[in-house]
Amino acid sequence: MAREGVAGRTRRAYWVATVLLCLQMGFTAYAQLSLPQVAESFRHLGFPAYFRVELAMAKLLGIATLLTPVPARLKEWAYAGFAITLVSAVIAHVAVGDGPAAWSWAAGTSVLWAASYWLWRR
Repeated sequence: MAREGVAGRTRRAYWVATVLLCLQMGFTAYAQLSLPQVAESFRHLGFPAYFRVELAMAKLLGIATLLTPVPARLKEWAYAGFAITLVSAVIAHVAVGDGPAAWSWAAGTSVLWAASYWLWRR
């Protein structure tokens, strides 16, 4: 069996981080579209009901963009959109006085985002 080079290990790490990021974002998109407690959370944060659906659809498009072969510029936009979404989620929860239990998912997903983006740029 041939030894795997640095490029192969980087590629594998990229796909692990990216698939985990996409699973996490996909789970939150599903929750935003179907779970009443998530709809209540959006109301608690002061967002209109349509924003929850709009955000879920944008996440699904971002997931498709990261997992398919598309031009690099589109991937950059997907990464930018996810970064804005994750930072905004933390800010929104902190702004209304929510504790770490409310914003830790976004913070944890940000670590996956950073790993995926950094590895993609290599």
